[in-house]
Amino acid sequence: MSAVSADETTDPTVRDGHRVVILGGGPGGYEAALVARRLGAQVTVVERHGLGGAAVLTDVVPSKTLIATAEWLTGSEAAPELGVREAGRTDVDLAAVNARVLALAAAQSADIRARLEREGARIVTGDGRLDGPGRVVVRAAEGGETVLDADTVLVAVGATPRTLPTAVPDGERILTWTQLYRLDALPRRLIVVGSGVTGAEFAGAYHALGCDVVLVSSRERVLPGEDEDAAALLEGVFRGRGMQVMSRSRAAGAERTADGVVVTLADGRVVEGSHVLLAVGAVPATAGLGLEEAGVALSPSGHVVVDKVSRTTARGVYAAGDCTGVLPLASVAAQQGRIAMAHALGDAVQPLRLGDVAANIFTSPEIATVGYSERQLREGGVRFVASTLPLARNPRAKMLGMRDGFVKLFAHPEAGVVLGGVVVSPRASELIFPITLAVAHRLTVDDVASAFTIYPSLSGSIAEGARVLHGQVSPGL
Repeated sequence: MSAVSADETTDPTVRDGHRVVILGGGPGGYEAALVARRLGAQVTVVERHGLGGAAVLTDVVPSKTLIATAEWLTGSEAAPELGVREAGRTDVDLAAVNARVLALAAAQSADIRARLEREGARIVTGDGRLDGPGRVVVRAAEGGETVLDADTVLVAVGATPRTLPTAVPDGERILTWTQLYRLDALPRRLIVVGSGVTGAEFAGAYHALGCDVVLVSSRERVLPGEDEDAAALLEGVFRGRGMQVMSRSRAAGAERTADGVVVTLADGRVVEGSHVLLAVGAVPATAGLGLEEAGVALSPSGHVVVDKVSRTTARGVYAAGDCTGVLPLASVAAQQGRIAMAHALGDAVQPLRLGDVAANIFTSPEIATVGYSERQLREGGVRFVASTLPLARNPRAKMLGMRDGFVKLFAHPEAGVVLGGVVVSPRASELIFPITLAVAHRLTVDDVASAFTIYPSLSGSIAEGARVLHGQVSPGL
């Protein structure tokens, strides 16, 4: 996104001096600020902790940095198969790992602040709340208040880790994912409560770092909301690497002991460990912001209700990110913020299309998805054809010692349009992009199949999967 001077506006319908106040400096907030400045608005960003919000400071950036370290160790699993013998035992200095994690997060936050300041956005540190739809009151940490008048307000306050009343985090033994980076030594035995995306990612990462991990899942399998084949493969990989996965085991509470923790399950069983990570979801940080008093409707879960251009039920008030409950991804938050400002300031805008959103789970192997899932197609009564190619058949995967994974594609049986896809592989987050392009631009399996790929390459399996589907598509029927 190129810089635009404070006096420029790309749309003549936008009045100079239009005042935009953004509550929250995460992806939804700072991307919205950049768009609003480009369109000539006066922009104030209110953030209590630091630019980048939780995504940069305590969530996405730190967790994926930690996972990248663990991934380096996981990659050595193929070394004996490739004829490479390890010279010695690898030890992990968790204090050094976490110091790097936090340093990178702080650097990214500083970069975002510098970018916003270069673009002419004003940054106010404190807790903001609405005093009606057109006024924001900011309370500073030291106690003073600042009143900001606004023509447009964007609420992008994110979400916080959900906890259990019977398992209160203490930051030492009972932890949320925002508190893990305080540890200076690997847990002797880490109990991860929750087998969704966050729980699976941290369980896999800490196990790869050398920690004994117990993954407690209240559901029948890990990643209950994901592609069933992908989830089953990952759970098999976890178990094969020695992780203990406890399915259909709901945690009732957790408490400290003299030198660790005890997690009590709903059926009376207990699990002992040195630390417990609570990964049981997140709650929107919307309480106490004066939203309902300003006419902003909230769902029963406390999320801000928005439409496809990020409008709330209050005139001039928009919302973006995890506080809306639309889809808890940084990329979606950023897009919601951009859409909100384009709509508010009179620029061309395309409503949010969730069907085009690509998502990735940073386990090992990674799981990337885009478009319709197999479950959605079946439950929606949509006719489709599918192809699945195991990664182990791919020549590049064989060279790299990769065995676990697959590429799955879904297409319309007559039009041949690509409806969705799943990639389970190392670096699936990169491999999903060709399928994302196909879904977003309504390409057919023949379009994908006829495009050149490198030989040998992992992406070759995507084209091969499309070629398999060519034989299953029957135009005109």
